[in-house]
Amino acid sequence: MNVVLINPYELGRQPFGLAHPAAWLAREGCTVHCLDLSLQKLDVTVISDADLVAIYVGMHTATRIAAEAIPRIRAMTSRARLCVYGLYAPMNADFLRALGVDAIFGGEFEPGLKSLVLRIRAGDGRIQSEPVVNLSKIEFIPPDRTGLPTLVNYAHLQVPGAGNRVVGFVEASRGCKHLCRHCPVVPVYEGRFRIVPVDVVMADVRQQVAAGAQHISFGDPDFFNGPTHALRIVQALHAKFPQVTYDVTIKIQHLIEHADFMPVLSETGCLFITSAVESVDDRILGYLAKNHTSRDFGRAVRLVRAANIAFAPTFVPFTPWTTPQGYVDLLRRLVDLQLVESVPPIQLAIRLLIPQGSRLLELPGFREQIGPFDARTLGYPWESPDERVDALQREIQALVVEGDRLGLGRSELFARIWRAAHDACGEIAPGLPAGGLGQEIPHMSEPWYCCAEPTEQQLQTF
Repeated sequence: MNVVLINPYELGRQPFGLAHPAAWLAREGCTVHCLDLSLQKLDVTVISDADLVAIYVGMHTATRIAAEAIPRIRAMTSRARLCVYGLYAPMNADFLRALGVDAIFGGEFEPGLKSLVLRIRAGDGRIQSEPVVNLSKIEFIPPDRTGLPTLVNYAHLQVPGAGNRVVGFVEASRGCKHLCRHCPVVPVYEGRFRIVPVDVVMADVRQQVAAGAQHISFGDPDFFNGPTHALRIVQALHAKFPQVTYDVTIKIQHLIEHADFMPVLSETGCLFITSAVESVDDRILGYLAKNHTSRDFGRAVRLVRAANIAFAPTFVPFTPWTTPQGYVDLLRRLVDLQLVESVPPIQLAIRLLIPQGSRLLELPGFREQIGPFDARTLGYPWESPDERVDALQREIQALVVEGDRLGLGRSELFARIWRAAHDACGEIAPGLPAGGLGQEIPHMSEPWYCCAEPTEQQLQTF
């Protein structure tokens, strides 16, 4: 039986979301072909011979690209079952079914894929008998990455003064035990998370190091959901491959609660920690249910830096509650904490995405602030009550695009954003401190954020 697994986009990383189900289905005797649309084109020969085509949507951008690809896939095959799986599949189920998708799987999607394969093999013509969301514990096995493009073709790590490193991508857990209102993990996992056994993680690390990986990026929504498990992973990684570095994503709350673990991360090769700060406005942080304050943000930066680890914050600076002055406050905070060089400029243009099932919809009066669901953008549109905010967001977005075209550095582009933000407040922008915007930190060559608008190039390459 021929199965084609397709990844539309995953931040330039070799996708675990293809490699792990590929191993599961190969174990069932399937011939599995993997296509990564960030690097490859749809292959009519492969797709026309498929019994099942399954598309992995682990993020918003991937779902938007999948929506463009599905009609083309359908034109290439009339007999194959079409499935979409991953985090964004359940919340967009109605939209995807309207495009002709037969089956939708979210959460622990591997059992659903396996069941569908067995039903197709048995001649079962039912569209979907499996649950859309499966949160039961599953068996994790070493992923099969042999059918994917080699690691050197994916995003690399840029280390100041030390050149580039080939990056491997590993998942040590899925889901999250927190309930941040804007987070896409929450509508599916509802506060649950699953760990991948240490031996499976290490088997995946070993095969990627053998394939040339010099740095491992852990894709867990929060690496410290299970802190003891996390420490076992990094200690095993360092013991086996002391020359390999890594990065992780950890909540501000967890950085503070587990500050004693920072030296362990540093000693085992952690180069930087990504943390979803989102805002420096405590009122907005409350709406998002982030469980940290603006003051906690500063404290976390100091804790991470004290361990000689770089801090890489992410933000959602434009929300229905953002004000022009609040945006300026964010920029000032980045200057004060010397984080300008730590933030990809696209982060300063991100606009809040409100997908189907978002817990933001539970906020009293929030539905009155937004429009009806837009199937084109896969979100609820909103406009700021202050038109200066929306105008500023469009200007910042244009500055980022222009800066990328001109090859501007982060500090140089930040200076342009700084002036635009003060202009929106009717203020003259004060001068920025010379050489005081922070040091360049290790960062991926693919900085795009998961809920940013897909580019025309992304939508057309396949």
